Amino acid sequence: MDLTNLFDLRGKVAVITGSSRGIGRAIAYAMAAQGAKVVISSRNLDACQLVVDSINALHGKDTALAVAANISAKADLQSLVDQTRRAFGGIHVLVCNAASNPYYGPMGGIADSQFRKIFENNVLATHWLLTMVAPEMLERQQGSIIIISSIGGMIASTTIGAYNISKAADLQLARNLAAEYGPRNVRVNCIAPGLVRTDFARALWENPATLKAMTEPVPLRRIGEPAEIAGAAIFLASNASSFVTGQVIVVDGGASIAGGF
Repeated sequence: MDLTNLFDLRGKVAVITGSSRGIGRAIAYAMAAQGAKVVISSRNLDACQLVVDSINALHGKDTALAVAANISAKADLQSLVDQTRRAFGGIHVLVCNAASNPYYGPMGGIADSQFRKIFENNVLATHWLLTMVAPEMLERQQGSIIIISSIGGMIASTTIGAYNISKAADLQLARNLAAEYGPRNVRVNCIAPGLVRTDFARALWENPATLKAMTEPVPLRRIGEPAEIAGAAIFLASNASSFVTGQVIVVDGGASIAGGF
């Protein structure tokens, strides 16, 4: 292994869902900076194109591609994969970042439709996309799949319980697929962020009193920023993590260890 280029992503193509903003966008910028071709995807093509234009201005024409896709539509996901292959020839890194959470409150108040949407978007859609991309990785005997989970998948919550359950399922999905794909050198891992300043998590941090209550017990005493998740994604996408699979990298400022003496 070349120890001087552990994080080099030149020659790699990365598809990142939910990458027109927040954590996904930060990961796309970071991967492009390490030399990867990146595919920016969300439901809004115009928002994706703004990110693409910015990345291409920084790293050269045709570094990034915009493809609109709704993760709840299987045909959209297949189109995302097909358009990536036509533009860049193949997929070496897949980051499943897009997710949804339409409900805040105790589990007893969630509607069936809301519970179903959470699981279809956060678990089933990830499964769909993985099964579309994995065959070429398995044939090539090289690839990295990264699922953006959450520390919510490891702890209880009285307000986002269904979301947390879906994120726990993501952790197990990664473990199962790591066992299946490992013999052909395809790695599957999760990143579990804590509270990060994104639009998706706005309900948890925009109220100063709520934010203070959530960050006071955290060792770093603050909320995370999207760019602080990107480093873990670069690690998992690159040769630096070539012996890492089926794992969860927690990036939470120490929130998950809070409460000790």
